[in-house]
Amino acid sequence: MKTAIVTDSNSGISQAEAERLGISVLPMPFIAGEDVYHEGKNLTTAHFYELLTGDTVLRTSQPSPGEMASLWDNLLESYDEILFIPMSSGLSGTYTSARLLAEDYDGRVEVADARRISITMRHIVLDALAMREAGLSAREMREEIEKIALLSIVYVGVEDLKYLKRGGRISGAAATVGSILNIKPLLVIKGEKVEPFATVRGSKHCKKREVEEILKAAQGFLDAGRKIWVGQAGSFPDEADIEEWKKMGQEAFPTETVFYDPLSYSVSCHTGPNAFGMGVSVRWEPGMKN
Repeated sequence: MKTAIVTDSNSGISQAEAERLGISVLPMPFIAGEDVYHEGKNLTTAHFYELLTGDTVLRTSQPSPGEMASLWDNLLESYDEILFIPMSSGLSGTYTSARLLAEDYDGRVEVADARRISITMRHIVLDALAMREAGLSAREMREEIEKIALLSIVYVGVEDLKYLKRGGRISGAAATVGSILNIKPLLVIKGEKVEPFATVRGSKHCKKREVEEILKAAQGFLDAGRKIWVGQAGSFPDEADIEEWKKMGQEAFPTETVFYDPLSYSVSCHTGPNAFGMGVSVRWEPGMKN
């Protein structure tokens, strides 16, 4: 069977990278006023952050069934089947919409609930590539993905509290006090929820705490005899900040390959510019015990 792997841009995988990997990426829509933009299509990184930091409230949305069907129909002209990996069902309605749409494709489209977003969502797409290389069908790949979906965790540090206030996650009073005291919230993304994890004074301490928590999570996976992926992400305006964050990740995991990529727009939309994330997940291997 010739299987196409499709994800959405919540994975942080760009159209150019998707082409190199041999997969397809469904662009996620964003709404600014009356205008609708699609990530990586008519919305560049520079324009996204210009909109995000402007006066117009930028909102996330989800692809229409028509957009999904158009991509799937084109792929099925060249492939026997499709594996679609959208963002977590607990964070978006894309998964539910895709499952309903897939019913019209006579078993040729499998939709996997990876329970992830951003860094670890990218990891599971890389796992899917390994599964395809190992000869698994779309159905078998979906089953394997859903077995290991929750074996992952992401921490995200928030630099500017006004974006959490804008999204209704904290009150105006909390945002004001937090800014005065230089409080940086640390959020955790695991499974279907984005939750507050800790509050830390200052960005450097927040980054240090984030690395410490990821090390704890990774050690739990390694103690169980599993291999891991480690990823970092950020939306830093300064190359020196990027290099500092990359260095912290690699020093924490000197024997691992630590990936660094921009934070996906869908996360940045709620956390604002200058947010920084790190995630770890179990790496799929043929015959692995879950």
